[in-house]
Amino acid sequence: MEVPRTPTRRCSIVTAGGWKNLLLPQQNRQSLYVYGSELAVEEACAKQKESGILVIHPFSPIRSYYIMCMVAITFLNLVGIPMEIAFLDGGSGAGWEGFNVFSDTLFLIDVALNFRTGIITDDSEAAVLDLKKIRISYLKSWFIPDLIAAFPVGYILLIADLTYSTDPNSTKTSRMVRILMFVRILSLVRLLRVSRLVRFFNEVEKVSNANLEVVRLLFRVLSLLMTIFLLCHWNGCIQYFVPMLEDFPADCWVRRENLMNASVAEKYSFGIFRALSHMTAVSYGSSESPTNETEMWIVIISMVSGALMYTLLVANAAAMMSNVDITAKAYKSKMNHLDDYMTFMKLPKELRVRISSYYQARYGGKWFDEKDILNWVSESLKEEILTIMCDGLLRKVPIFRNCDKSFISSILPHLQHEVFQEGDVIVQQNGPGDRMFLIEHGQVLVDSLEKELCDGDHFGEMCLLNQGNRLSTVRALTVCQLFSLSVTSFHEVLQRFPDVRKDLEKMAENTNTSFV
Repeated sequence: MEVPRTPTRRCSIVTAGGWKNLLLPQQNRQSLYVYGSELAVEEACAKQKESGILVIHPFSPIRSYYIMCMVAITFLNLVGIPMEIAFLDGGSGAGWEGFNVFSDTLFLIDVALNFRTGIITDDSEAAVLDLKKIRISYLKSWFIPDLIAAFPVGYILLIADLTYSTDPNSTKTSRMVRILMFVRILSLVRLLRVSRLVRFFNEVEKVSNANLEVVRLLFRVLSLLMTIFLLCHWNGCIQYFVPMLEDFPADCWVRRENLMNASVAEKYSFGIFRALSHMTAVSYGSSESPTNETEMWIVIISMVSGALMYTLLVANAAAMMSNVDITAKAYKSKMNHLDDYMTFMKLPKELRVRISSYYQARYGGKWFDEKDILNWVSESLKEEILTIMCDGLLRKVPIFRNCDKSFISSILPHLQHEVFQEGDVIVQQNGPGDRMFLIEHGQVLVDSLEKELCDGDHFGEMCLLNQGNRLSTVRALTVCQLFSLSVTSFHEVLQRFPDVRKDLEKMAENTNTSFV
């Protein structure tokens, strides 16, 4: 007899042994969202394994590690390549040349791997693992940019460097090396791979089961800082690179600052200083105007990039600030509408203050709709939420203390949350007894008895069975948050529980504990 396999056992069977299992999807928030359940993810694992096709699943561990590697390699290239072509003047050393060759090789491999990496489309309910569909999709999207970014400039520079080393006195060869190094700027098309960084951040957020709102904000800040750093870095490199291409004219800033024989660190520091002076439009410590047309265009480019930097800062800062607390922003919007309404209706100042205070007490500076929120969750979760909020309060009422749990669960959805400010009349003497109250937070005064009630107390419960007028006035001494249960809702629930109805009617005949 075959023993049914649970999802946990199924997972252990599918993922046991073999490097090919690194290509299979792992269970995380993203895969569960796409496939719908743990069992569906395991079935996808088994299906991909049985097909025998070597395809990297988009939810596989190896893809996550690979993206992390590509992010690091890309960032190092974006920092190192401009530094090399501007300041090292072909003397970068075997280590950096080896890294360039390794990077270009990795980007070429990346183009090939993308033809065997599954994709997730917006309208698909599972990963697309068909090689033909993957190939068509990649050719229509990122193939051309990736192919340009993978152009093996490192190989060309290595060959040119070897050629130059055989004839170091050739001026033509030296100039050719510089031109080839300048061609390497074309590899900065790898900026398109920043999209991989964005997708990686999104994947981290989906894979984790934690609340990563703060982490996502941190990633946005880091991404913004990286962008600004690269913008300043490239600008500083251009400041030195352009005069170098012109063999350092007599009136260029490099000769004016006597940097011809300076160290790379000193040259780079002065280049960054000039770049930031232009980008921030302060020109600190330098009052000279551009001495030639080339230098003038460099300054113009720096100023435009500085304007771009300011735009990035302001736009991202505004976006992050607006998204930090969406509920607070919604609350402010509601309050603005409320202020406009009160002004239009010409309400008295005291009443405006009380209305504003009510909203503050009711929502605490955060706007939310309780009914909508409870409607978004399942019935079991809704019942659990209401039980945590109100079950303890309801059980303190004598008429509900020994009631069946199912009856209490049926009562909970009918409780209404209400807020009263200091001095508000909650119930009026001789008024109709149409509901009872449970005090969650706050303090009230029963006028006729001069009795104070506070958190966890209740009043008006006997009106649910013995309908009549109120015996006393109840006022709020502080801001009070209460739950109320109307007579109508109570009797609607009571009709479904005849046994409970009989017990409560007997209790009502024998006791009269209510003073309201």
